[in-house]
Amino acid sequence: MNFFLKRYGELGHDIDPDKVRLKQSIRVNTLKISEELLVSRLKAKKMKLRKIPFTDSGYWVESDFALSSTPEYLHGYYYIQEAASQLPVQALSPEKGELVLDMCAAPGSKTTQLAQYMRNQGRIVALDSSASRLSALKNNLERCGVKDCIVYQKDAAHVQDLGLMFDKILLDAPCSGNFTTDPGWFEKRSPEGVRLMAKAQKSLLQAAIAVLKPSGTLVYSTCSLEPEENEEVIEWALDNLSIKLVPTGLEMGDPGISKSTELCRRFWPEKTQTQGFFVAKMQLKG
Repeated sequence: MNFFLKRYGELGHDIDPDKVRLKQSIRVNTLKISEELLVSRLKAKKMKLRKIPFTDSGYWVESDFALSSTPEYLHGYYYIQEAASQLPVQALSPEKGELVLDMCAAPGSKTTQLAQYMRNQGRIVALDSSASRLSALKNNLERCGVKDCIVYQKDAAHVQDLGLMFDKILLDAPCSGNFTTDPGWFEKRSPEGVRLMAKAQKSLLQAAIAVLKPSGTLVYSTCSLEPEENEEVIEWALDNLSIKLVPTGLEMGDPGISKSTELCRRFWPEKTQTQGFFVAKMQLKG
């Protein structure tokens, strides 16, 4: 049996990748339209919509045509965003007037969601190291009507160069991903590759803590199922950085797999029928 599937089984999750099917999902962009009006418009196009109960503005959608082909999509009335992917920003819950950092922002699903929670009344600093990915980010910011967002091409590990301290920080970290979005995932990944990814994630998390205000909040998330990139990163932070875990406020998901990470939330695809995801919410000690 594949190394990863064997370990999932040891953790109590007998996953059959062939039986996990992601549902199409969107997030209503309430910066531009109300949920009620958008749902009415999409239903008039014979689309079937069902509210995702554990999200604030998400809907599962069944459609006979591409979700990116509608005028509503082109006008930025909704963002095509997987259900579990909507939860890190929901856990962070940024507010009007705050200074918020999105450390790994492109292509912009969560950046635009941050602006939605802040009602375009605050400041977002969005970073990404890839010039090509920043192009997609800028396009999505414009399409979704996001204001007051400053975009930098920058490795987030060096965010201290900006000389800013933030009220809220989202670190949706680069990760190994999982099989739900990549059919060839098991053939492309190795335990050593996961360990190398975890090393980079720790560096980013350390950089995030350095620019978090004393009263601030940080959310760390990945779309990985691997403990090395999730619980073990958080355990390392609890041991080496002056942070503590706080409840995520999320209604769905299992607790972290270790005693010290029980406040984190894990989304196992075979249970939630979503992408695999991990969410941890932290504050500084003291």
